[in-house]
Amino acid sequence: MIEKVDQIFVILGHWLVSFLPSTLQPAAMVLLGVIAIIATFPALFALTVLLERKGLGRMQNRYGPNRVGPYGLFQPIADGLKSLTKEDIVPLSADAVVHFLAPVLLVVVVFMGYAVLPIGRNMTLVNMDAGLLFFFAIGASSELSVFMAGWSSRNKYSLLGAMRAVAQMISYEVPLLMSSVAVVMMTGSLSLGKIVDAQNQYTHGLPHWYIFTPWGFAGFILFAIAATAETNRSPFDLPEGESELVAGYFTEYSGFKFALFFLGEYVGMMGISGLGTTLFLGGYSAPFEVLGFVPSWIWFFSKIMLSMCVFIWVRGTLPRLRQDQLMNFAWKFVLPLTLLNVMVAGLWRFMGDGWLRWAVCSAILLLAYVTMARLGMRKEHFGPRSYRYAE
Repeated sequence: MIEKVDQIFVILGHWLVSFLPSTLQPAAMVLLGVIAIIATFPALFALTVLLERKGLGRMQNRYGPNRVGPYGLFQPIADGLKSLTKEDIVPLSADAVVHFLAPVLLVVVVFMGYAVLPIGRNMTLVNMDAGLLFFFAIGASSELSVFMAGWSSRNKYSLLGAMRAVAQMISYEVPLLMSSVAVVMMTGSLSLGKIVDAQNQYTHGLPHWYIFTPWGFAGFILFAIAATAETNRSPFDLPEGESELVAGYFTEYSGFKFALFFLGEYVGMMGISGLGTTLFLGGYSAPFEVLGFVPSWIWFFSKIMLSMCVFIWVRGTLPRLRQDQLMNFAWKFVLPLTLLNVMVAGLWRFMGDGWLRWAVCSAILLLAYVTMARLGMRKEHFGPRSYRYAE
């Protein structure tokens, strides 16, 4: 019975395609999977936006949405209808074709990443041997859509926002990739399914998740920092800094096109959270062996929503960085630590079992973190503040 509940969506899919000829059944299963992804994650997007607005309201001592429906629960529906009916304004000098394609490309790209994520046991749309490589290759295409939006708008604020976004995304994509290399080294595979299987083991009821190792914990923190910057979330939301760039690369977007950018951002956050869950948090595996009876897909979505809550918490807590701080942090702190973490993972692999590798690997990472943090703080010289007026 437990197995049937866990595999209910797989069983339902096989039952639906059983009415078709056998030659069409594989394609029909893929189509059903695509429909399920397109239906599920936008629904989670609506729920997350409501949760974020409510949560930030509480953090800022206000109510948040409370007018549409009971306790404001129908606010996402009202926002969607407003976006659909709002006038679509395109600047006269803009490249209309590219201006239209930019948000469409962004949404298509972020949804394609879900094709290789193992959402549950036997619930991977395309089980590729190089699934991790595919995810990163597809994710890199989002930079193109951002630049298309800024360039096609024929607006200096949009172009500056796009250039900022591309520079930021390229800078943090390197540590994002390098933090994943340690997982690939330990697993010996680029298959996301095999990475989950390697962690889906228990000793005394406790899981073998990679986050519970020194290199895995450090890799997860670095991955989370790079993922936050990659998705342009606070405190790394400089591309849309309203005090400097009006609204960044989507300044000239309105109506449903703007809603597509909004959808792409949050669905992308869920995708990168799903990847982090797969790499470091055991994917769809239970946190304790005794909880293995809970359907695997519930654990996967629970971990994603927990990650989204952390994104919201960070947004309501930390102030925005300066552009120079953002780039220095990427190249002078995050990237060196990810490179060191790869070497520590190799050391962990070949030192064998025992407490010695725990002590050595933890000491190396802790010493490097403290040293780099103190050196970075010493180089900061805060002079007297001066105010100048534009001539």
